Amino acid sequence: MTYVVAVRAMCEFTAKRGDLDLRFTPAPTSLEGMAGHVAVAGRRASGYQTEITLTGTHRGLTVRGRADGFYPLANRLEEIKTYRGDLTRMPDNHRALHWAQARVYGHLLCRARGLAMLTVALVYFDIGTQKETLLEEFHTARDLEIFFVEQCERFLDWAVQEEAHRAARNAALGALQFPHGQFRSGQRELAVSVYRAARDGKPLMAQAPTGIGKTLATIFPLLKACAEDQIERIFFLTAKTPGRALALDAIDTLHRSAAASSSSGSALPLRTLELVARDKACEHPDKACNGESCPLALGFYDRLDAARSAALAGPKLDRAAVREVALAHEVCPYYLAQELARWADVVVGDYNYYYDSSAMLYALTQINQWRVGVLVDEAHNLLDRARRMYSASLDQAALRLARKTAPATLRKPLERLQREWSALKRAQTETYQVYGEVPSKLLFAAQKLIGEVTDQLADAPLSIDEASLRFFFDAMHFVALAEQFGEHSIFDITISDDRFAPRDKTAATLCVRNVIPAPFLAQRYAAARTTVMFSGTLNPYHFYRDTLGLPESTSWLDVEGPFRAEQLQVRVAGNVSTRWRDRERSLMPIVDLIARQYAAQPGNYLGFLSSFDYLQRVVELMRERHPDVPVWAQEPGMDEAARDAFLARFRTHRQGVGFAVLGGAFSEGVDLVGQQLIGAFIATLGLPQINDVNEQMRRTMDAKFGSGYDYMYLYPGLQKVVQAAGRVIRTEQDQGVVHLIDDRYRRAEVRRLLPRWWQVD
Repeated sequence: MTYVVAVRAMCEFTAKRGDLDLRFTPAPTSLEGMAGHVAVAGRRASGYQTEITLTGTHRGLTVRGRADGFYPLANRLEEIKTYRGDLTRMPDNHRALHWAQARVYGHLLCRARGLAMLTVALVYFDIGTQKETLLEEFHTARDLEIFFVEQCERFLDWAVQEEAHRAARNAALGALQFPHGQFRSGQRELAVSVYRAARDGKPLMAQAPTGIGKTLATIFPLLKACAEDQIERIFFLTAKTPGRALALDAIDTLHRSAAASSSSGSALPLRTLELVARDKACEHPDKACNGESCPLALGFYDRLDAARSAALAGPKLDRAAVREVALAHEVCPYYLAQELARWADVVVGDYNYYYDSSAMLYALTQINQWRVGVLVDEAHNLLDRARRMYSASLDQAALRLARKTAPATLRKPLERLQREWSALKRAQTETYQVYGEVPSKLLFAAQKLIGEVTDQLADAPLSIDEASLRFFFDAMHFVALAEQFGEHSIFDITISDDRFAPRDKTAATLCVRNVIPAPFLAQRYAAARTTVMFSGTLNPYHFYRDTLGLPESTSWLDVEGPFRAEQLQVRVAGNVSTRWRDRERSLMPIVDLIARQYAAQPGNYLGFLSSFDYLQRVVELMRERHPDVPVWAQEPGMDEAARDAFLARFRTHRQGVGFAVLGGAFSEGVDLVGQQLIGAFIATLGLPQINDVNEQMRRTMDAKFGSGYDYMYLYPGLQKVVQAAGRVIRTEQDQGVVHLIDDRYRRAEVRRLLPRWWQVD
């Protein structure tokens, strides 16, 4: 069998050595890099050759690439690298990689042209100063051939191993049976649609109720598609930690089922990697990510091979397993997981790993041209998450702090930005104002600042304190989005409303605020073989298709669930208004309704309110008027332990009412079956607050889709309501009641957005 690999990809695998070093080093842009190559070539005498296509083979491995330059007069092959700042600060592992590439190209050139000797050179070109540094090595063709063979052998042995794994995996997945013998109602329909999406290479949106086993019904068919080589790997993306846990549990179920059905009890050869946030995986949060500071960064690439092999020897690569291997080999767990993403069959992680502007999984997919299947769990969450990914704000107070602490070399560009910022603030007559575009003078000042900061960090990486550096990184993100500004976003300025502060002391916040993430996400769908968006609430589907940028060819599936109308009593309290102006009058009817339901049927209930303030007032009145009803409440900023304690009350006590904020931590992803939860009270429509920002977003939606109120308020609000109500009925045996408390639940346009199987009284 023949393997084809690019020179750079092979060398990154075989030759990267030394420390992990994540200190920020400003790199030239791709355009600057190309200009640098042209500048170097322009300094050579006539006959200098550029972009030389070279190919070589060894034992079934084909290596190919393009050498930067060959100077026949000096018999010198040149590998050109552009950079900024002090060359001595370049990490050793970068230099080792550059030499490996140059030597491989040297061998390929010797073989192609029959050269017996060759000078191999690294040419480092400083984009800022236009200075050129030449480093040379003299080699015989035999020396270069030996080096080439060593690299090929290291890569080929791994490639053969990986091919064997892939063959064994596909064979095992081909024989894999659904672990529960038969599908639940609706589960088979979902699984078939997911498989067809992978087969046909099209996206799918699937609305399916909780309780049918959506996680297994989406993973299983994509694994069958892997067996048939329609896709190579699967990315299971979630918004919250419970979603990751469900995916890992589903795959554990498949492993147990495969082992039980195998005559030898052999394990399913399927590598599943869990990606966790850096702050949760870091072993030394007090240290910087470089070999001079962190012991797990020191010599990271020297120990990576052994750590990678040990990790991939087992199928389970969850957080605990990766950490165990990493610490055994004295490497960073977080960055070991990043490396393992290249070799995993299934990767389970947050949305941002594929959809963020600097998403790792998306970049790997593009570079390696992988055929991936992307599963987006609880996809209704992606809209808000993507908006945050593609929004950026700058606070003037942070700018003032940066001016005080930044190096003297940055004083002028900071002052220039401050002047343009202040001029806009002085001209603004309202505390909140929207602009048709990012003002050109402001953007130019921000761009100039970023250029100066880049040069400063290149010359002296440690010369900027952490607070200033944070502002500069925010400015880089702001500029990047400002340069892509369009009808999908708005630019606004908010001036702090401090009546006692003079105008020049108030702070103005600049924001490039994404409203419609569709243009940013569309390229992510194009890179995947298939994308499956699934959730219990994707209604109406055109709202999510439009805002998330899914193509017109996207299939739609609305799964008929296993639940029956008689399982859930849905009652509307149509004589209560929870509108802001009616909050005070609504308190007593709400608590009395809860008390009546509790007296009629004691048990565990969840009560959802629109805000913490509203929640607290209801709880206080509940304790005052009905002290016999046990109550407990969500609090702002609860950590994981506090959230677990809140839910534990439902599992250990059989009577009481827990109060939570609609759309918060307890509105979805909470599984309380049977008597653990027998009812819910939802005293709100979940509509986003009407304020200046949301109203501007409504107008933007209206201009784009013609349904601004529905797109901004009604659809997102009712999605939260349905999710919260979905906590009550989790299995086909559950019985419960949901009280929808607001007169607007009587309206036809609201009722249309409720689940079809509900019978509303």
